[in-house]
Amino acid sequence: MQLDVSFDISSTRDIPAQAQAAEALGFDTIWVPETSHDPFLALMLAAEHTRTVRLGTAIAVAFPRSPMVLAHTAWDLQAFSDGRLMLGLGTQVKGHIERRFGLKWESPAAKLREVVLALRAIWDCWQTGTPLRFRGTFYNFTLMTPFFNPGAVSHPRIPIFISAVNKRMCQLVGEVCDGIHIHPLHSTRYLTEVVLPNIAAGAAGAGRSPSEVQRSALAFVALGRTADEIASMREAVRSQIAFYASTPAYRPVLALHGWADVGERLSAKAAHGQWDQMPAEVPDALLDACCVSGHYTEIAGRLKEKYQGLADRVTPYLPFDREMYYWEEIARGFGS
Repeated sequence: MQLDVSFDISSTRDIPAQAQAAEALGFDTIWVPETSHDPFLALMLAAEHTRTVRLGTAIAVAFPRSPMVLAHTAWDLQAFSDGRLMLGLGTQVKGHIERRFGLKWESPAAKLREVVLALRAIWDCWQTGTPLRFRGTFYNFTLMTPFFNPGAVSHPRIPIFISAVNKRMCQLVGEVCDGIHIHPLHSTRYLTEVVLPNIAAGAAGAGRSPSEVQRSALAFVALGRTADEIASMREAVRSQIAFYASTPAYRPVLALHGWADVGERLSAKAAHGQWDQMPAEVPDALLDACCVSGHYTEIAGRLKEKYQGLADRVTPYLPFDREMYYWEEIARGFGS
Protein backbone atom coordinates (compact mmCIF):
# COMPACT_ATOMS: atom_id res chain seq x y z
CA MET A 1 0.00 0.00 0.00
CA GLN A 2 1.37 3.40 -1.04
CA LEU A 3 1.06 6.59 0.97
CA ASP A 4 0.31 9.76 -0.98
CA VAL A 5 -0.28 13.42 -0.18
CA SER A 6 -2.62 16.07 -1.49
CA PHE A 7 -1.67 19.69 -2.09
CA ASP A 8 -4.00 22.60 -1.41
CA ILE A 9 -2.80 25.31 -3.77
CA SER A 10 -3.04 28.65 -2.06
CA SER A 11 0.04 29.95 -3.85
CA THR A 12 1.99 28.39 -6.70
CA ARG A 13 5.11 30.09 -5.34
CA ASP A 14 5.26 27.55 -2.52
CA ILE A 15 4.83 24.49 -4.73
CA PRO A 16 8.57 23.82 -5.37
CA ALA A 17 9.48 23.72 -1.66
CA GLN A 18 6.40 21.70 -0.73
CA ALA A 19 7.03 19.18 -3.51
CA GLN A 20 10.65 18.75 -2.52
CA ALA A 21 9.64 18.19 1.10
CA ALA A 22 7.04 15.56 0.15
CA GLU A 23 9.58 13.76 -2.00
CA ALA A 24 12.22 13.86 0.74
CA LEU A 25 9.78 12.30 3.23
CA GLY A 26 9.19 9.42 0.83
CA PHE A 27 5.57 9.94 -0.21
CA ASP A 28 4.79 8.06 -3.40
CA THR A 29 2.54 10.57 -5.18
CA ILE A 30 1.57 14.22 -4.97
CA TRP A 31 -2.08 14.71 -5.93
CA VAL A 32 -3.44 18.15 -6.75
CA PRO A 33 -7.20 18.84 -6.83
CA GLU A 34 -8.97 21.31 -9.07
CA THR A 35 -10.76 23.73 -6.78
CA SER A 36 -9.78 27.40 -6.99
CA HIS A 37 -6.63 26.91 -9.09
CA ASP A 38 -5.53 24.96 -12.16
CA PRO A 39 -3.91 21.68 -11.00
CA PHE A 40 -1.72 21.22 -14.08
CA LEU A 41 0.25 24.42 -13.46
CA ALA A 42 1.08 23.25 -9.95
CA LEU A 43 2.12 19.82 -11.20
CA MET A 44 4.44 21.32 -13.79
CA LEU A 45 6.19 23.26 -11.03
CA ALA A 46 6.35 20.14 -8.86
CA ALA A 47 7.80 18.16 -11.77
CA GLU A 48 10.50 20.76 -12.32
CA HIS A 49 11.70 20.59 -8.72
CA THR A 50 11.48 16.85 -8.02
CA ARG A 51 12.88 13.68 -9.55
CA THR A 52 11.09 10.58 -8.26
CA VAL A 53 7.74 11.39 -6.65
CA ARG A 54 4.78 10.69 -8.91
CA LEU A 55 2.39 13.47 -9.84
CA GLY A 56 -1.34 13.41 -10.39
CA THR A 57 -4.61 15.29 -10.57
CA ALA A 58 -7.23 14.29 -8.01
CA ILE A 59 -9.18 15.38 -9.80
CA ALA A 60 -9.21 17.62 -12.87
CA VAL A 61 -12.74 18.35 -14.08
CA ALA A 62 -13.08 16.62 -17.44
CA PHE A 63 -16.06 18.19 -19.16
CA PRO A 64 -15.00 21.87 -19.32
CA ARG A 65 -11.96 20.76 -21.36
CA SER A 66 -12.02 19.16 -24.77
CA PRO A 67 -10.28 15.77 -24.70
CA MET A 68 -7.85 17.22 -27.24
CA VAL A 69 -6.90 20.01 -24.82
CA LEU A 70 -6.53 17.49 -22.00
CA ALA A 71 -4.45 15.26 -24.25
CA HIS A 72 -1.96 18.04 -25.04
CA THR A 73 -1.64 19.17 -21.42
CA ALA A 74 -1.13 15.64 -20.10
CA TRP A 75 1.29 14.71 -22.91
CA ASP A 76 3.52 17.70 -22.23
CA LEU A 77 3.49 17.08 -18.48
CA GLN A 78 4.23 13.39 -18.96
CA ALA A 79 7.22 14.22 -21.16
CA PHE A 80 8.52 16.94 -18.83
CA SER A 81 8.22 14.74 -15.72
CA ASP A 82 9.87 11.70 -17.36
CA GLY A 83 6.73 9.60 -17.13
CA ARG A 84 5.52 10.42 -13.62
CA LEU A 85 2.01 11.67 -14.43
CA MET A 86 -1.21 9.98 -13.32
CA LEU A 87 -4.21 11.73 -14.85
CA GLY A 88 -7.19 11.81 -12.50
CA LEU A 89 -10.49 13.00 -13.96
CA GLY A 90 -13.94 13.64 -12.58
CA THR A 91 -17.34 14.79 -13.76
CA GLN A 92 -18.16 17.27 -10.97
CA VAL A 93 -21.88 17.51 -10.23
CA LYS A 94 -24.72 18.89 -12.31
CA GLY A 95 -25.06 22.19 -10.47
CA HIS A 96 -21.41 23.09 -10.96
CA ILE A 97 -21.22 22.00 -14.59
CA GLU A 98 -24.31 24.01 -15.48
CA ARG A 99 -24.02 27.02 -13.18
CA ARG A 100 -20.26 27.38 -12.54
CA PHE A 101 -18.89 26.24 -15.89
CA GLY A 102 -21.91 27.19 -17.99
CA LEU A 103 -22.08 23.85 -19.78
CA LYS A 104 -24.74 21.28 -20.54
CA TRP A 105 -25.01 18.32 -18.15
CA GLU A 106 -25.54 15.13 -20.11
CA SER A 107 -25.06 11.38 -19.47
CA PRO A 108 -21.98 11.78 -17.24
CA ALA A 109 -20.84 8.15 -17.23
CA ALA A 110 -21.25 7.70 -20.98
CA LYS A 111 -19.58 11.03 -21.71
CA LEU A 112 -16.65 10.39 -19.34
CA ARG A 113 -16.17 6.98 -20.96
CA GLU A 114 -15.69 8.74 -24.30
CA VAL A 115 -13.23 11.18 -22.73
CA VAL A 116 -11.07 8.27 -21.55
CA LEU A 117 -11.23 6.42 -24.87
CA ALA A 118 -10.67 9.58 -26.89
CA LEU A 119 -7.56 10.44 -24.87
CA ARG A 120 -6.09 7.04 -25.57
CA ALA A 121 -6.90 7.31 -29.27
CA ILE A 122 -5.25 10.74 -29.50
CA TRP A 123 -2.14 9.61 -27.63
CA ASP A 124 -1.88 6.50 -29.78
CA CYS A 125 -2.01 8.69 -32.88
CA TRP A 126 0.83 10.84 -31.58
CA GLN A 127 2.94 7.92 -30.39
CA THR A 128 2.55 5.43 -33.25
CA GLY A 129 1.25 7.42 -36.18
CA THR A 130 -2.08 5.57 -36.17
CA PRO A 131 -4.68 7.68 -38.03
CA LEU A 132 -6.97 9.52 -35.65
CA ARG A 133 -10.42 8.00 -36.12
CA PHE A 134 -12.41 8.41 -32.93
CA ARG A 135 -16.17 8.70 -33.35
CA GLY A 136 -18.58 8.82 -30.45
CA THR A 137 -21.87 10.27 -29.33
CA PHE A 138 -20.33 13.31 -27.63
CA TYR A 139 -16.92 13.65 -29.30
CA ASN A 140 -15.49 13.10 -32.76
CA PHE A 141 -11.77 13.39 -33.53
CA THR A 142 -10.73 12.67 -37.10
CA LEU A 143 -8.14 15.35 -37.92
CA MET A 144 -4.50 15.42 -36.86
CA THR A 145 -1.96 17.12 -39.11
CA PRO A 146 1.82 17.14 -38.49
CA PHE A 147 1.73 20.80 -37.47
CA PHE A 148 -0.47 19.99 -34.45
CA ASN A 149 1.09 16.63 -33.58
CA PRO A 150 3.58 16.88 -30.69
CA GLY A 151 5.13 13.52 -31.59
CA ALA A 152 6.18 10.51 -29.57
CA VAL A 153 7.39 10.60 -25.97
CA SER A 154 9.55 8.25 -23.92
CA HIS A 155 6.72 7.22 -21.59
CA PRO A 156 3.52 7.09 -23.63
CA ARG A 157 1.37 5.16 -21.15
CA ILE A 158 -0.40 7.69 -18.93
CA PRO A 159 -2.58 6.01 -16.27
CA ILE A 160 -6.11 7.41 -16.18
CA PHE A 161 -8.00 7.45 -12.87
CA ILE A 162 -11.56 8.64 -12.46
CA SER A 163 -13.48 9.68 -9.37
CA ALA A 164 -16.40 7.33 -8.78
CA VAL A 165 -19.10 6.98 -6.14
CA ASN A 166 -22.19 5.37 -7.65
CA LYS A 167 -22.50 1.90 -9.15
CA ARG A 168 -22.40 2.91 -12.81
CA MET A 169 -19.30 5.04 -12.43
CA CYS A 170 -17.53 2.28 -10.50
CA GLN A 171 -18.39 -0.13 -13.31
CA LEU A 172 -16.91 2.36 -15.77
CA VAL A 173 -13.68 2.27 -13.78
CA GLY A 174 -13.53 -1.49 -14.21
CA GLU A 175 -14.32 -1.25 -17.92
CA VAL A 176 -11.80 1.30 -19.16
CA CYS A 177 -9.71 2.93 -16.41
CA ASP A 178 -6.35 2.34 -14.77
CA GLY A 179 -7.49 3.53 -11.37
CA ILE A 180 -10.24 4.93 -9.18
CA HIS A 181 -10.18 7.93 -6.90
CA ILE A 182 -12.37 7.04 -3.93
CA HIS A 183 -14.09 10.08 -2.46
CA PRO A 184 -13.36 10.65 1.26
CA LEU A 185 -17.08 10.30 2.07
CA HIS A 186 -17.01 6.51 2.25
CA SER A 187 -17.02 3.67 4.74
CA THR A 188 -15.33 0.29 4.59
CA ARG A 189 -18.78 -1.23 4.16
CA TYR A 190 -19.45 0.97 1.13
CA LEU A 191 -16.13 -0.08 -0.39
CA THR A 192 -16.75 -3.79 0.14
CA GLU A 193 -20.43 -3.84 -0.84
CA VAL A 194 -20.61 -1.23 -3.60
CA VAL A 195 -17.30 0.09 -4.94
CA LEU A 196 -15.20 -3.05 -5.30
CA PRO A 197 -17.97 -5.38 -6.56
CA ASN A 198 -18.95 -2.89 -9.24
CA ILE A 199 -15.36 -2.38 -10.34
CA ALA A 200 -15.13 -6.16 -10.65
CA ALA A 201 -18.41 -6.30 -12.61
CA GLY A 202 -17.22 -3.65 -15.04
CA ALA A 203 -13.88 -5.35 -15.48
CA ALA A 204 -15.52 -8.73 -16.11
CA GLY A 205 -17.77 -7.23 -18.77
CA ALA A 206 -14.74 -5.80 -20.55
CA GLY A 207 -12.67 -8.98 -20.25
CA ARG A 208 -10.31 -7.42 -17.74
CA SER A 209 -9.14 -8.36 -14.27
CA PRO A 210 -10.03 -6.07 -11.33
CA SER A 211 -6.34 -6.24 -10.40
CA GLU A 212 -5.64 -3.96 -13.38
CA VAL A 213 -7.36 -1.13 -11.48
CA GLN A 214 -5.46 0.81 -8.81
CA ARG A 215 -7.63 1.85 -5.90
CA SER A 216 -6.69 5.25 -4.47
CA ALA A 217 -8.57 6.29 -1.34
CA LEU A 218 -8.82 9.78 0.09
CA ALA A 219 -9.20 9.29 3.84
CA PHE A 220 -10.66 11.67 6.39
CA VAL A 221 -8.32 11.80 9.39
CA ALA A 222 -8.54 13.54 12.75
CA LEU A 223 -5.25 13.65 14.60
CA GLY A 224 -3.34 15.62 17.18
CA ARG A 225 -0.97 15.50 20.15
CA THR A 226 -3.72 15.84 22.74
CA ALA A 227 -7.33 14.74 23.17
CA ASP A 228 -8.46 18.33 22.66
CA GLU A 229 -6.56 18.65 19.39
CA ILE A 230 -8.04 15.38 18.12
CA ALA A 231 -11.55 16.45 19.15
CA SER A 232 -11.12 19.79 17.40
CA MET A 233 -10.05 18.11 14.18
CA ARG A 234 -12.94 15.66 14.43
CA GLU A 235 -15.33 18.62 14.46
CA ALA A 236 -13.60 20.01 11.39
CA VAL A 237 -14.11 16.67 9.65
CA ARG A 238 -17.74 16.61 10.79
CA SER A 239 -18.22 19.93 8.97
CA GLN A 240 -16.61 18.55 5.83
CA ILE A 241 -18.87 15.50 5.94
CA ALA A 242 -21.89 17.76 6.36
CA PHE A 243 -20.89 19.74 3.29
CA TYR A 244 -20.37 16.67 1.08
CA ALA A 245 -23.37 14.74 2.42
CA SER A 246 -25.66 17.63 1.51
CA THR A 247 -25.00 16.85 -2.18
CA PRO A 248 -27.37 14.20 -3.61
CA ALA A 249 -24.53 12.63 -5.62
CA TYR A 250 -23.06 11.23 -2.40
CA ARG A 251 -26.39 10.06 -1.00
CA PRO A 252 -25.77 6.33 -1.83
CA VAL A 253 -23.12 6.16 0.90
CA LEU A 254 -25.60 7.40 3.47
CA ALA A 255 -28.45 5.24 2.20
CA LEU A 256 -26.42 2.06 2.58
CA HIS A 257 -26.14 2.72 6.32
CA GLY A 258 -29.71 3.92 6.79
CA TRP A 259 -28.71 7.60 7.00
CA ALA A 260 -30.66 8.85 3.97
CA ASP A 261 -32.64 11.17 6.24
CA VAL A 262 -29.40 12.82 7.33
CA GLY A 263 -28.63 13.68 3.72
CA GLU A 264 -32.12 15.07 3.18
CA ARG A 265 -31.87 17.34 6.21
CA LEU A 266 -28.42 18.53 5.17
CA SER A 267 -29.63 19.29 1.64
CA ALA A 268 -32.52 21.31 3.03
CA LYS A 269 -30.26 23.35 5.30
CA ALA A 270 -27.75 23.92 2.48
CA ALA A 271 -30.55 25.17 0.23
CA HIS A 272 -31.41 27.77 2.88
CA GLY A 273 -27.78 28.73 3.50
CA GLN A 274 -27.83 27.35 7.04
CA TRP A 275 -24.23 26.19 6.86
CA ASP A 276 -23.48 26.72 10.55
CA GLN A 277 -26.33 24.37 11.54
CA MET A 278 -25.30 21.51 9.27
CA PRO A 279 -22.51 19.83 11.30
CA ALA A 280 -24.94 19.07 14.13
CA GLU A 281 -26.88 16.84 11.73
CA VAL A 282 -23.90 14.49 11.31
CA PRO A 283 -24.10 11.73 13.97
CA ASP A 284 -20.98 10.31 15.60
CA ALA A 285 -21.65 6.96 13.92
CA LEU A 286 -21.35 8.58 10.48
CA LEU A 287 -18.23 10.47 11.54
CA ASP A 288 -16.61 7.28 12.87
CA ALA A 289 -17.51 5.32 9.74
CA CYS A 290 -15.78 7.85 7.49
CA CYS A 291 -12.91 9.14 9.63
CA VAL A 292 -9.74 7.65 11.11
CA SER A 293 -9.05 9.33 14.46
CA GLY A 294 -6.22 9.13 16.96
CA HIS A 295 -2.92 10.41 18.26
CA TYR A 296 -0.71 11.49 15.38
CA THR A 297 1.70 8.61 16.09
CA GLU A 298 -1.14 6.10 15.61
CA ILE A 299 -2.63 7.38 12.37
CA ALA A 300 -0.35 5.51 9.97
CA GLY A 301 -1.10 2.18 11.58
CA ARG A 302 -4.83 2.84 11.68
CA LEU A 303 -4.89 3.84 8.03
CA LYS A 304 -3.08 0.65 7.04
CA GLU A 305 -5.45 -1.42 9.16
CA LYS A 306 -8.58 0.21 7.72
CA TYR A 307 -7.57 -0.01 4.07
CA GLN A 308 -5.70 -3.31 4.00
CA GLY A 309 -7.10 -5.26 1.06
CA LEU A 310 -9.37 -2.37 0.07
CA ALA A 311 -6.99 0.23 -1.33
CA ASP A 312 -3.63 0.22 -3.09
CA ARG A 313 -2.81 3.78 -2.09
CA VAL A 314 -4.10 6.10 0.62
CA THR A 315 -4.06 9.88 0.80
CA PRO A 316 -4.88 11.59 4.12
CA TYR A 317 -7.54 14.21 3.46
CA LEU A 318 -5.33 16.95 4.85
CA PRO A 319 -3.46 19.49 2.74
CA PHE A 320 0.25 18.73 2.89
CA ASP A 321 2.25 21.37 4.73
CA ARG A 322 5.93 20.72 5.31
CA GLU A 323 5.77 22.80 8.53
CA MET A 324 3.23 20.53 10.23
CA TYR A 325 4.75 18.17 12.80
CA TYR A 326 2.76 15.07 11.93
CA TRP A 327 3.74 14.41 8.31
CA GLU A 328 7.16 12.97 9.09
CA GLU A 329 5.65 10.64 11.68
CA ILE A 330 2.90 9.48 9.32
CA ALA A 331 5.44 8.79 6.57
CA ARG A 332 7.70 6.89 8.97
CA GLY A 333 4.84 4.90 10.44
CA PHE A 334 3.58 3.98 6.99
CA GLY A 335 7.00 2.73 5.98
CA SER A 336 7.61 5.44 3.38
